[in-house]
Amino acid sequence: MAALNDLRNGLVVRLNDAIYTIVDCQHVKPGKGGAFARTKLKRVTDGSVIDRTFRSNDTVETVRLEEREMQYMYSDGDLLHFMDSETFDQQALSEDLVGDAMQFLKEGDNIKVKVDGNTPITVELPTFVQLKIVETDPGVRGDTASGGSKPATLETGGVVQVPLFVKNGSTIKVDTRTGTYVERV
Repeated sequence: MAALNDLRNGLVVRLNDAIYTIVDCQHVKPGKGGAFARTKLKRVTDGSVIDRTFRSNDTVETVRLEEREMQYMYSDGDLLHFMDSETFDQQALSEDLVGDAMQFLKEGDNIKVKVDGNTPITVELPTFVQLKIVETDPGVRGDTASGGSKPATLETGGVVQVPLFVKNGSTIKVDTRTGTYVERV
């Protein structure tokens, strides 16, 4: 349990059966009345942010999330199978937990899974991945006033916007946080 003085940025807490990370914490000591802390809490599972004020007599449960390195093996239906890189144990995670990151995940890729006990909470991909383009239209120069882009289907099934000069079979670097093209590899 954490008291008012223990609250700080980056602390992971459990409120109403949900796990949050403290994004912003301001301790306030008014001239009149008791001290309190204004916080912004970000839900770990979906990223929603709430504001919450804690008084001096409030306590909150702290959570220790363990980060495990896992390798993506295969998918069967709506379950994705991963192998722990240290213990070689296999674990199946739902596609809902992985979310939009699935479009940048190919077999053999390593990811980080944050777990509470043995319950997976979030999945974190590497910031940049290299993927091969399976299908894209040929780019026609001169159709745009500046640069221009076209959709390209990746080997994982995801679609990103790429510049007109990128062709089928090219390998590109993609930013997994934004889902955007970075450069040709």
